[in-house]
Amino acid sequence: MKHLKFIDEHGSFVMERPENTSYLYFPLASEAGLKSAVTPNLGGDAKIDQESFLLEPVSSEDLHSSRSGRNFWFVKNDAEVYSAAGVSARQEADKFTKLQDDSELTAGFMRHTIKRTSRVHQLETTVTSFIPNGEQAEIMYVTVQNISNTMQNLTPYAAVPIYGRSADNIRDHRNVTSMLHRIRTDRHGVFVCPTMSFDEKGHRPNSRIYYVMGCTGAGSAPAAFYPTVEAFLGEGGTFTRPRAVYEGYPGCPAQTSAAGKEAMGAFRFEPISLAPGGRADYIVLLGTEESEERISRIFEKYNTSEKVLHALEDTKACWQDQVSVRFRTGDTDFDCLMKWICFQPFLRRLFGCSFLPHHDYGRGGRGWRDLWQDCLSLLLMEPDQVGKMIAANYGGVRVDGTNATIIGSGDGNFIADRNGIPRVWMDHALWPLMTTRLYIDQTGDIEILNKSVSYFKDAQTMRGNAVDSLWEPETGNRQRTAAGDIYTGTILEHLLIQQLTAFYETGAHNICRLRGADWNDALDMASEHGESVAFTCAYAGNLLELAAMIRSLDEHSSSHTAELLEEITILLDSSSEAFGDIDKKRRILSDYTARCRHTLSGRRVRVPLSSLTVNLIQKANWLMEYLREHEWIEGPDGEGWFNSYYDNHGRAVEGFFGDQVRMMLTGQVFAIMSGTAQDTHIEKITKSADHYLYQKEIGGYRLNTDFHELKFDMGRMFGFAYGEKENGAVFSHMTVMYANALYRRGFAKEGWKALKTLADTALDFDTSHIYPGIPEYFRSDGRGMYHYLTGAASWFMLTMITEVFGVRGESGSLVLYPKLLASQFDEECRAALTVPFAGRLFTIIYENKQRKDFGSYRIASAACDQAPLAVSEDAYVVLPRETLTALPNARHTITVTLL
Repeated sequence: MKHLKFIDEHGSFVMERPENTSYLYFPLASEAGLKSAVTPNLGGDAKIDQESFLLEPVSSEDLHSSRSGRNFWFVKNDAEVYSAAGVSARQEADKFTKLQDDSELTAGFMRHTIKRTSRVHQLETTVTSFIPNGEQAEIMYVTVQNISNTMQNLTPYAAVPIYGRSADNIRDHRNVTSMLHRIRTDRHGVFVCPTMSFDEKGHRPNSRIYYVMGCTGAGSAPAAFYPTVEAFLGEGGTFTRPRAVYEGYPGCPAQTSAAGKEAMGAFRFEPISLAPGGRADYIVLLGTEESEERISRIFEKYNTSEKVLHALEDTKACWQDQVSVRFRTGDTDFDCLMKWICFQPFLRRLFGCSFLPHHDYGRGGRGWRDLWQDCLSLLLMEPDQVGKMIAANYGGVRVDGTNATIIGSGDGNFIADRNGIPRVWMDHALWPLMTTRLYIDQTGDIEILNKSVSYFKDAQTMRGNAVDSLWEPETGNRQRTAAGDIYTGTILEHLLIQQLTAFYETGAHNICRLRGADWNDALDMASEHGESVAFTCAYAGNLLELAAMIRSLDEHSSSHTAELLEEITILLDSSSEAFGDIDKKRRILSDYTARCRHTLSGRRVRVPLSSLTVNLIQKANWLMEYLREHEWIEGPDGEGWFNSYYDNHGRAVEGFFGDQVRMMLTGQVFAIMSGTAQDTHIEKITKSADHYLYQKEIGGYRLNTDFHELKFDMGRMFGFAYGEKENGAVFSHMTVMYANALYRRGFAKEGWKALKTLADTALDFDTSHIYPGIPEYFRSDGRGMYHYLTGAASWFMLTMITEVFGVRGESGSLVLYPKLLASQFDEECRAALTVPFAGRLFTIIYENKQRKDFGSYRIASAACDQAPLAVSEDAYVVLPRETLTALPNARHTITVTLL
């Protein structure tokens, strides 16, 4: 049965009785800062940040255990009670019986409407929830219609519990912090202003006001208020049977005060009489601001149904315009799914890695890896400001090649860790180069490599192995010279330091040390002797990529040199004998980091760009050969793969252990992507992955086989049940990167298998139980987990655009090199992509009349707005940057004919 149906090209969808599925939630947000999650029964929460939760924070288990959520009640004929949220004692008792309400969810980007039809009460209600653009207010627009043949008398009640404090207070002085509440009723609602932010490390005065306000669709005020939970529920009452509603408590008037109790944004409207077919509407606003004047202005903007519906259309149009990328293949459901995948990076930018029910960890914000990977999607959709963002992010790099891990709000805001030596993630140097390379290819701005940026400085030094006792917070978080000046170096210099320090920090097997963890955060128990073969492969690829970037910079340079920090020359040792000498590599790194322990000399040297290129290529080639020789595992029957890790006892993690096979996907991804794996290796890897890791019914490629061991010498992942999170789940991010790597190397069928299985599982609601999009992972029964906030979305989008459709930048020029398969074309033998590039919006249409697969077709012709384009080697089309910028700033169509 198809539970979820798409209703337009933007991915809007409808779903019947969504409340019958557990763990469903939907994100709402605006750029102004308010972030909400709403469930089919209007549960969930709303917050600005960790310290400012408007509604009580919820985790995934609270979605079915708590009834403390948004609600809107109707008392019919002074006797029967109905909840537009479906959260009354009677409606819950009727669930899964013939008397259960019919309900239908309609949702699109940042908007959520639940329609509920009651056979018992002969009422039809809708509740539309959204956050208007630029506002810190969530709107509930409620309608009610009499679908009976007789007059019905209704008394409406709005009810939203106001939590109004830090999430920490859920288990830290919950009752005590309610005593801080100062509550008053206004003509249109309830205001709560706690006297202080309670924190035993230091209490702070509070000025933030939390509010719930309401009116009829015509703007009429409520008749009475219930400003505390106790006043609304009554003694012994519950959120599913509040006595104020069921027993008609009179409530209190406007301008009433209360204090020291849990607050309730509840109020009663004047009774109404609805004739058959008659309809009424109501508006509920919930939000938080620093002043009552601001709240009054917000209320004036949204105090009639006309204003609210206009704001809803504006919000709808805004987010649809933001997601300008559109796919058209032979599968319309897949095309709609891609709309949501392209929307997910916006959600990650707004929510960070916290603040949705499954993401009940952290305190908001994003991590270092997230900063860079989220830029990937921005470069494909709205690249204008990404250059500044990238440059600012480099300010988080330390001169020892590590980086800040506490990310503040805004671009380039990094915070020192004052609690000792934090973890070092050994993969963190990888992502900035990947993102910068894409930026240069998309924009042609090779000069960004010459932009000067400061380095981050705090007490952590010697790559996290020591504390700089001379550093004082008062000196700031920017690296200084011995003379006390703030030192700045080019982005190229930052990249060289990051890649070269990683190259030299090796373990006992001459593989990059694992340190605190790599991309897999759950490999966190092998800091002494663990090594990451996977990311050693990745760094080998990065060295080659950086060499190519430097070669391009050299072509545009007048001096053909780079001005670099004098200390960096230590890392430019080009002696191949040193590469195989672990002790010497460690000495080189120790010498460099010791010189940078506190301050820098400030002296610079000029190095020929051509010699830098050769130096990096030399290191990369040596590393790849070493990995092929020492880390390849040959299996039977044409199988084989690369070992991914060494554990804290220095033992290879993968291979054949008696009758047990241990294989991990991560090492294969980066071996393929970097070029370490040759074509013969890839053929064996894909065969092995299909044999040992692939399980179609739960999403495709698992992250690892079952080790049947609690490997406390590797990481916490092995404590998880097999098939959960990092221990053998189908982890979307790594699966998508596997697909990306395969496409890069020309293995399109194998790459599409990985992408399509993920997409098919996400769209199979009976298996995934999630709204459209890609989750962080699919667990062992195929349920999608940790929805929306995943870097997999950026990589899925990147892979579909630049590899599957082959629409990518190359030094600012537009290159078309499709790797589409016959099954991806529609009934008209066409596949199309709409995507911005160089400030213009292009629709690229591929025509494949003979329905051939990639590898069998060639490009016969191409045209832009019917003007012929040159085809190179029958395989690709290039539109030079100067051609692109000469085009009018409008939508353009490129048609490519395949034969």
